[in-house]
Amino acid sequence: MSEQLMASNVDLLFVVTSCNDDFNLARIERFLALARDADVTPVVLLTKVDLCEDAAPYIDQAKGLMDGLDVLGLNAKDPDVVGQLAPWCGKGQTIAMVGSSGVGKTTLLNAFTGRSDATQDIREDDSKGRHTTTYRSLHPTINGAWLVDTPGIRALRLHEKSTGIEQVFDDILELAGQCKFRNCRHENEPGCAIQAAIKAGELDAARLDRWRKLEAEDNRNTQSVAQSRRKSKAFGKMVKNAMKESDRFKGRDREEF
Repeated sequence: MSEQLMASNVDLLFVVTSCNDDFNLARIERFLALARDADVTPVVLLTKVDLCEDAAPYIDQAKGLMDGLDVLGLNAKDPDVVGQLAPWCGKGQTIAMVGSSGVGKTTLLNAFTGRSDATQDIREDDSKGRHTTTYRSLHPTINGAWLVDTPGIRALRLHEKSTGIEQVFDDILELAGQCKFRNCRHENEPGCAIQAAIKAGELDAARLDRWRKLEAEDNRNTQSVAQSRRKSKAFGKMVKNAMKESDRFKGRDREEF
C-alpha cells in the first residue's frame, strides 16, 4: 500500500456524508484525525437532510465526536447552500472536500463554482454512490475561495504516527489519565476511569472500541514505515559501499596497468 497525497496548503476540510446508510462514525473520525494531524480545520456536512425523517440524531452523533466541531445538516440542492456555508468559505481560503461517492460532493461543487458537472444517483439497496469524480481537481468558487474536489473514498487509512487521533479522542485520553494504574488497559482493571464512564453512560463503549482500533492501526503503520525507512537506509548504504569498492578496484587496475 503506497501513500497518496490528497491535497496541500489546505485551510479547511469539508467532511461530507449523508443522512442515510452512508453515515459512519468510524469513517468520520478517521477524516477528523487526518484533518487535525495536518493542522486543518474540519467541518462535517451532512447532506440529504430532506430525504430523512429526522436529521437531528445524525447531527448530534457527529457533534459528539470532537469538542467544538462544526456540523451542518443541509440539502446540497438547496439554492441557498452557498450562503449557508459562506462563513467557512471566505476569499482566499483553500477548502478540500472529501467523502464517499454519492453523498453530494459534485452537487456542492456545482453550487460553489457555477459548473454543471453531471451527478450520479445512489444505489437504492445500500445507499452507496457511483463514482462521479475520478481525480483531484482545484476550482475557483464564486465567493473567492478555492475548492479541492477529490474522488469518492470508500476506505481511509492513517499513514504514520498521528497526533490527530489524540485530538479527536481527547475525552478518552483525559479519562485514561484518571485511571488508578498507569498501565491500565481499560478492560477489567480496578479503578479504571474509562470503564466507570461507560457504566455511568458518559462514554459510548463503541467509541472506545473505535479508538483502540485506530491506535492499533496507527502503531502498525508507524512500525511499517519505520521498517521501510531502515531497509531503504540499509540499501542505500550497501549501494554506496559497493560503489566505493568498485572505485577502489578500478584504481588498482589503473595502477597495475
